Amino acid sequence: MLRIAYHPMYTHPLPDGHRFPMIKYELLQKQLIHEGTCHHDNFFTPVFPDEENILAVHTQAYYQQLIDLTLSPKACRKIGFPLSKALIDRELLIADGTIKASKYAIEHGISFNIAGGTHHAYSDHGEAFCLLNDQAIGAQYLLTHKLASKVLIIDLDVHQGNGTAEIFKDEPAVFTFSMHGASNYPFRKEESDLDIPLPDTTGDVEFLNLLERTVPQLIETEKPDFIYYLSGVDILASDKLGKIQCSMEGCKQRDLFILTICKEKEIPVMCSMGGGYSPDIKTIIEAHANTYRVAQNVFF
Repeated sequence: MLRIAYHPMYTHPLPDGHRFPMIKYELLQKQLIHEGTCHHDNFFTPVFPDEENILAVHTQAYYQQLIDLTLSPKACRKIGFPLSKALIDRELLIADGTIKASKYAIEHGISFNIAGGTHHAYSDHGEAFCLLNDQAIGAQYLLTHKLASKVLIIDLDVHQGNGTAEIFKDEPAVFTFSMHGASNYPFRKEESDLDIPLPDTTGDVEFLNLLERTVPQLIETEKPDFIYYLSGVDILASDKLGKIQCSMEGCKQRDLFILTICKEKEIPVMCSMGGGYSPDIKTIIEAHANTYRVAQNVFF
């Protein structure tokens, strides 16, 4: 059975006019249930994680600033969300959702977190709507508890996974792969184990061809026993913050390729949603929902 982390606190109140589409988490869950792709028993409710799981990835000083709500105004501006206890609680719940989903993936082959994909969170600071790096926390949890020995992170959000690259730069047990817009944020990129920067004109054919050449080779050489998939839908041509020209069908084919190879190679995969900033919220929900539809078809 497909297990999905979801909590009502994922939809966090923001000031009017804020560009982050926070409502998408609530709407996505409702859409998946409404259309019958998922049912209520597919969803589980995360709780607050053990502090040690966060501190395995993030520094004590940064974590304490989050808990004490003592981040500087400059640090808050870099993150892009108004600081509050409810916001920090939300981030902790997302982290636990990914930890638990990682264990469910080992059990069922695949799992999801409706939120997450917070790949711009560094070990010692947050930025670009990311405070705690959920997939990094999950990956380290698996390694620490000997539930995995080699983790591959496939980050296909339109923005480079700079925080993830920084966190695991000296960790050979985690291979970070990011395929992203060359001219997109972050403007100063970190160095992943493999980066593929894409020109603004990249469409479905080029995107999928690159992916199909790269991922099987990575799996063959790195031999991961667990995969994290960051399935951002900001690669869509309609996205306000992306510059890649993929179609809705191309985005779905991307998901189909990644999830099919995970199934065929019998490598557990945990999916976090990542970004999506198309002007019409329906476009964002449809693109994210496709990932779940594909997962159900491939795995169950």
